[in-house]
Amino acid sequence: MSTAASELRSLARFRHALRKFLYASEEAARESGLTPQHHQLLLGVAGFTGQGWATVGELAEFLQVRHHSAVGLVDRAEEIGLVRRQTSTDDRREVRVSLTAEGTRRLRALADLHHRELLSMRRFDVPFMEREGSVKRKPSGRSRGRRR
Repeated sequence: MSTAASELRSLARFRHALRKFLYASEEAARESGLTPQHHQLLLGVAGFTGQGWATVGELAEFLQVRHHSAVGLVDRAEEIGLVRRQTSTDDRREVRVSLTAEGTRRLRALADLHHRELLSMRRFDVPFMEREGSVKRKPSGRSRGRRR
């Protein structure tokens, strides 16, 4: 198989693995009573900024949707008790979205399912395409750096 064909095969296998993971994620969200969009919203609120909350603009960026679409999604999530809004004390124009206890509970349950799915995919290993100027793959095995 030529280099180009090998790279395409690796890319196709990687894309297939991503799609399988996303499909499993969407199904897990539906089975838990959430839409896949609500699950992504909860994930963005909890983890995108690292602050435990996010602005609607940050959520629009995370979800890759327009601002008004993010507003609508937050509206619907707030109606079913998954998130809450709070106006920033620093800037009254900024609205911070955070998870409710129910939103946190549902996200943690889904995160556990996703963790198990990722562990099952661990055996999937696509070699990095090593072209001139590309980043070289680090050797597998233990790193010599600090332990986490």
